[in-house]
Amino acid sequence: MEMSEGLTKQLNMVFGKLNEELASLSSGIVFVQIRNNVIGKFGIRHDPFETSKTRPFQGTTGLTETQRNDFRRMAIQALTHKVGWTHGEIQFEFAVRQGKLRLSITFESNYNMASLLPKFDIGGGWGGTGEREVEGA
Repeated sequence: MEMSEGLTKQLNMVFGKLNEELASLSSGIVFVQIRNNVIGKFGIRHDPFETSKTRPFQGTTGLTETQRNDFRRMAIQALTHKVGWTHGEIQFEFAVRQGKLRLSITFESNYNMASLLPKFDIGGGWGGTGEREVEGA
C-alpha cells in the first residue's frame, strides 16, 4: 500500500498548527477533510471540560510533548489504511486515560453521484434526445 507523500506532509503541517491547542486538551477529535487528496478544512472538536456527576473536573492538563509526537506519528501511520478514495474525512478521536494516550481512527470516504451519472441533456432527458418511455410506467 503506497502512502501519499503529499498527504503525509500536509498531515504534519496540520499537527504543527494544532500543537499548541493539543497541549491544552486531554481529549477531543482531530478531523481532516480531504478533497482530491488535499487536506482542506481541519481542526479539533472538543468539550471545554469533562464532568463527574454534576461537577466539572478542574485542572485537566493537555497532551504532553511526547504524547503529541506519538499522536502525530500514529496519525501518519494510519494513512496507510486510506486506500482507493480521494474525497472524505479522517477523524482521530483521542483521550488521555490513566496517563496513557488512547486513539481511535475513523475513515469516511465520500463520492459524488453527479460525477458518476451521464450528463443531463437539456433538450430531452438523461444522455439523449427526445423523451423515452419508462418500462412499467
